[in-house]
Amino acid sequence: MGFDVAAYRIRPMEADDFEAIRTICGRVYPHEPPYTMAELAEHHAVFPQGQFVAEHVPTASVAGAHFTLRLEFTDFHIDDSWDILTARGSFDDHNPNGHTLYGADVFVSPDHQHHGLARGLTDATRALVVEEALWRMVGGSRLPGYGNLAATLPATEYVAEVVAGLRDDPVLSVHLKDGWTVVRAIEGYTHDDPESLNWAAVIQWVNSQCPPPAGFELR
Repeated sequence: MGFDVAAYRIRPMEADDFEAIRTICGRVYPHEPPYTMAELAEHHAVFPQGQFVAEHVPTASVAGAHFTLRLEFTDFHIDDSWDILTARGSFDDHNPNGHTLYGADVFVSPDHQHHGLARGLTDATRALVVEEALWRMVGGSRLPGYGNLAATLPATEYVAEVVAGLRDDPVLSVHLKDGWTVVRAIEGYTHDDPESLNWAAVIQWVNSQCPPPAGFELR
């Protein structure tokens, strides 16, 4: 479904949004502690242009959010976990000269899903990639459809079947429709995602207007 521009708008995150964001996190990620007020303030301080919210215009309330930071991926490995890539959620590893925008988190309140908000938030971050002349955007896709199949199907095969359209995953399939491509499946991306058994697919979107930095190839 396309982004509902009549009822929602995408805008930069503000300090007044923090408490609402924490409430939504608690509902979307019931197995995880929500971001603290200090963490959200840190995100906003280190990279304000990379933090977005979806606002429900009629009620002026937060409906979703997308947090990003810039990374120099020569400092990391493709198999690194979310904790490592975000400095345990603090974004202290944000590199203002990094060539990759890392999509640390995107989520939508259960009250406002199916209005195209995840796509709208992702489009805003892709526009930032182009605006700041970055090479690509990278993220990690949960695999909530995998847990029930793990006993009989390797995660790499599950991801390949989702990419081929042979299976539908509630999260990865949406990312694929939104224009992301899969790099590879990795284990241990998170440590508190029982639906995915802590597996994820590394996904990327490449800015065709910006060539790869020296020494880098798509992988």
